[in-house]
Amino acid sequence: MADHTPTGPVELGAKMDYAEHDRTYAGFVMLAKYGSLFCAAVLVAMAFGFFAGGFFSATILFILILAVGAFILR
Repeated sequence: MADHTPTGPVELGAKMDYAEHDRTYAGFVMLAKYGSLFCAAVLVAMAFGFFAGGFFSATILFILILAVGAFILR
């Protein structure tokens, strides 16, 4: 029969750095929020530039959407 008694120290794993986990999660959430804002602003500005205005008016709209969105998301 096999002997199932432990012969060495039990490995409990490394000590967790919870502060680093929190900083990583906060960074990921920030990147997801502002990345989504950037993508939405690009899509709206491109549609506006194609259908209603030109390059310069779409650029102004893009910057305006980014500014308002950043104010709302913070």
